[in-house]
Amino acid sequence: MVLAKVVGTVVSTQKEQSMDGLRFMLVQPVDPEGKASGAHVVAVDAVGSGPGEYVLYASGSSARQTLATDKRPCDAVIMAIVDNWEIGGDFKYHKGEAESA
Repeated sequence: MVLAKVVGTVVSTQKEQSMDGLRFMLVQPVDPEGKASGAHVVAVDAVGSGPGEYVLYASGSSARQTLATDKRPCDAVIMAIVDNWEIGGDFKYHKGEAESA
């Protein structure tokens, strides 16, 4: 799993038929401090995430093991929306605080 931030959406009206009904999101991997780290990834959204949210995504064969992506040709899937994370007792992100800021 990779920690990332949803930075946008990807719209595709023409796609493989088995991918119909799936939403594509553009995610930016982040480091433990929440800073951008690595290349952007287009991921299928299996949990209803939106721009600005931190998520966990899986890639490779793991991406095809959700109910939404089973037997579909995808290489990355958002499978969790992050509520918070902490390192050594220090909260690096808390969803409620980020929304009110």
